Amino acid sequence: MATAAGTFKSREDHRKQIELEEARKAGLAPAEVDEDGKEINPHIPQYMSSAPWYLNAERPSLKHQRKWKSDPNYTKSWYDRGAKIFQADKYRKGACENCGAMTHNTKCCMERPRKIGAKFTNKHIAPDEKIESFELDYDGKRDRWNGYDASSYALVIERYEARDSARRTFLKEQQLKKLEEKNNLPDGEGGPSDEEEDDDDDLRVDEAKVDESKQMDFAKVEKRVRTTGGGSTGTVRNLRIREDTAKYLLNLDVNSAHYDPKTRSMREDPLPDADPNEKFYGGDNQHRNSGQALEFKQLNIHAWEAFDKGQDIHMQAAPSQAELLYKNFKVIKEKLKSQTKDTILEKYGNAAAKEELPPELLLGQTEREVEYDRAGRIVKGQEFSLPKSKYEEDVYINNHTTVWGSWWKDHQWGYKCCRQTIRNSYCTGTAGIEAAEAATDLMKANMARKGAANDAETDAPSEERRMATWGTDIPDDLVLDQAKLAEALKKEDEKKREERDERKRKYNVRWNDEVTPEDMEAYRMKKIHHDDPMKDFLS
Repeated sequence: MATAAGTFKSREDHRKQIELEEARKAGLAPAEVDEDGKEINPHIPQYMSSAPWYLNAERPSLKHQRKWKSDPNYTKSWYDRGAKIFQADKYRKGACENCGAMTHNTKCCMERPRKIGAKFTNKHIAPDEKIESFELDYDGKRDRWNGYDASSYALVIERYEARDSARRTFLKEQQLKKLEEKNNLPDGEGGPSDEEEDDDDDLRVDEAKVDESKQMDFAKVEKRVRTTGGGSTGTVRNLRIREDTAKYLLNLDVNSAHYDPKTRSMREDPLPDADPNEKFYGGDNQHRNSGQALEFKQLNIHAWEAFDKGQDIHMQAAPSQAELLYKNFKVIKEKLKSQTKDTILEKYGNAAAKEELPPELLLGQTEREVEYDRAGRIVKGQEFSLPKSKYEEDVYINNHTTVWGSWWKDHQWGYKCCRQTIRNSYCTGTAGIEAAEAATDLMKANMARKGAANDAETDAPSEERRMATWGTDIPDDLVLDQAKLAEALKKEDEKKREERDERKRKYNVRWNDEVTPEDMEAYRMKKIHHDDPMKDFLS
């Protein structure tokens, strides 16, 4: 009950507090007074008027909203530039050896280095600078014009006014000269021409006009470089303005010219059948294959090839040298070409100059009918020519009548005419096919005969097949001579010792390729198996 009573009491106090605040706001009750005796505005929000809990405020106050620390060193002023405080007559100990001021040392001296410093001459002692040490307040630190001398801007204004006055004077002189020339002309030749009017327009100065240098970069888009937002290096120039139609919208057919969105390039013509007089865009290649683009490309290729062959040419470092060498190269090449042509004509003669060509070939007359429209476009009669392959087609070598790859068998390519699978083989024709089939039949017959012989050996008695099977599987009824086996074991031990010690190996070696079952059994007994757990004890 005590808790409930306390709760009711706190609620009652809270209700009274709210009523008192409403009465103060309405002006019916006097305002609260802080510890300094000043009235507190009742319209201040509670989150501003209530003090934090760690201040232990016993009565209402706004002290926690005021600036607690007030440092007298904080100021908005700036350093007094060029101010001097004292100028000595003699050099003082610890002063600058160059000028004699006490406020800095020789290393930090801003005066011109003297031939003989003030320490030794004791003359022309520089005055001491005024050194100030103060801290800027909040506004002083963030004032971008703090310490600015407005009188220094007068020099900028004077320079611009002098330039404008000189320009106006020059224009007046030019106009006076033109008037004098016009008055000195004889009668009948008066009247300004179009060129003179254009010159007058150029002489007029329009102050509202934007400088042309600022209009040059209207199409540039600056991108961020190596930032979290990404972007590419440098600037990117837009390929079109908003009023122009995009390249990929000129022809919506999916089989038309390919558009690369990454580079914004479309090499082929999107509208090849359109009227050339009405087209403003014919693909990117129309600019690459026209003008000086091809010549510049050939110049680059020549510079690369010349550098690979040992000449010191660099297109970016010395472009004039590269162009001059390329011109000399073309002249020398033409001379060599003409010399070679003359040499060949002198040796073999010119058959083309003796016989006249028929008029059909000269005029280019053919039986193919080609129909054109009024704009000069081909309507009918000439189909789109397929691009040729870079590989040689229909070239038969080594007397073959088909190309390589025309025949396939058993995962191998070959020639269909002779069914050979060797690339540079000579064609054998049908005889080679018959010989290959005969060899295949003979091989099959031999394999069948060998299989039958193996079956016959398996069916033979154990005594007959003992010597044939001792090298693979040990027969169950194999009988070994113990004396021969002991001798074979002794030979195997001697062989092992000779292999370990080269000095015991005999000079004259007698070779015997006859292997008996006892020798084979001795080899098996002395052989070390890798999966044998006792192999370490055998050695």
